[in-house]
Amino acid sequence: MQRQSTSGGDEQSGETERRRRRLLDRRKFMMASGALAGLSVTGSAVARQEQEESGSDEGEGDGGPEQGTSEYLEEHYPGLRIYSPDPENAEAAARETYTSYLTPKEEHYIRNHYLSPQIDAEEWEIELRLGEETVSLSMEALEREYSTESVAHTMQCSGNGRSYFDPEVAGNPWTFGAVGNTIWTGAPVSEILEAHGADTSDGKWLMAAGGDHPEGERIFARSIPMQKVMDDCLLAYEMDGEPLTAEHGHPVRLLVPGWMGNNNVKWLRELEVMDMMMIGEEWEQYLHWQQNSYRIIPEGEEAEHNETIDEFDTWAQMEAAANGELDHLPYIYDQVVKSIIGYPGEESTVSPRAQDGSVEVLGVAWAGDDHVESVEVSTDGGESWEEAEFFGPDLGPGGWRQFRYLWEAESGEHVLYSRATDENGYTQFGPISDPEAGLEAISDEQFPWNQDGYACNAYEPHGVTVTVEE
Repeated sequence: MQRQSTSGGDEQSGETERRRRRLLDRRKFMMASGALAGLSVTGSAVARQEQEESGSDEGEGDGGPEQGTSEYLEEHYPGLRIYSPDPENAEAAARETYTSYLTPKEEHYIRNHYLSPQIDAEEWEIELRLGEETVSLSMEALEREYSTESVAHTMQCSGNGRSYFDPEVAGNPWTFGAVGNTIWTGAPVSEILEAHGADTSDGKWLMAAGGDHPEGERIFARSIPMQKVMDDCLLAYEMDGEPLTAEHGHPVRLLVPGWMGNNNVKWLRELEVMDMMMIGEEWEQYLHWQQNSYRIIPEGEEAEHNETIDEFDTWAQMEAAANGELDHLPYIYDQVVKSIIGYPGEESTVSPRAQDGSVEVLGVAWAGDDHVESVEVSTDGGESWEEAEFFGPDLGPGGWRQFRYLWEAESGEHVLYSRATDENGYTQFGPISDPEAGLEAISDEQFPWNQDGYACNAYEPHGVTVTVEE
């Protein structure tokens, strides 16, 4: 259905009401399923006041380790493996993180390009540009004047799994841990744009830029297609019922459910409704992470700049490129189907359960904007596969699904893999290809090597070697 601008009468009004009902139904389901149990859905202002009264605001000196040091991250995020303290980059250190539905803040990965700014939320404003008009959005306005919605979203760094590429590629050497599942709460972007009379037609774009860059440095910015913006994007100010931490975007970030983390701009400072993606000299300081980076670029090729694209499914873009049906290198938007075993852990030794002699294999699976249809587990290095079962909450495609498989384990060493299939029939394949193969699509039973190690969902490098005791 083609959406009209906010001045577009009954059809637009009906679409707005449809979205609001869907968001309300989703929140009611989340409350009923227990996913929001104990979480403050509207508690940002209250929590911030409590922090101020206790003198425990993020970033205020309390005699503890200084921000930008490993000691600071170790104290605040003890469940992470740190790659750099300034800027902060760290991933979940233990496989066990991937046995639970929600990821604790202390184990949720951090990916930053600059040191996290320490921001006073009461003074922070977002500049919303609508053609000739500019509107300032305060945090108080976001929390008081618009609906409050919550969504489960599996946030994953585009480079998660990068360390498995051979030859190696530049960037943080993420293994399995640059992903986490969280309940995010904030104001629907659709409601904000409509309230200010924005043209929200399909084909429009929303530029989103962060406020973390030092003076003179590149501005982290992304162009998000208006279709997605109006469907389910939020200006999020809570993470699992608490105000965002500085490292995760305090006081507000763009939340793009189901899409890779690079689209979820932190410390949101600017929004602009546009006819196309950022392109050209006027956007030079903003362009890098939209047009040059976060692209699937094979060996020996360079990213070209584009005004607009029509396909946002990353896997579908890769397939179209391989078939000569895409006139650009893929942009990383929607996530590709993926799974990870959380228990048993790598190089672990386990004992079968006394009651039935089995070992319970646990993990999680997700597929971005799409539903995960099934997960299979192999306990013999990929020679054979058995279907696992889902358990725990199903809050739609944005959040991951937990899975388990009861393994009738024999003593000795075993290699365990998991592979997920989504509703489109896309299934994880085994290894990562050689650069010389020149693969552009996830095909030929391989994931294509690319220059920046993005979007890796190959199951072989994510497997675990386990010893079963007699």
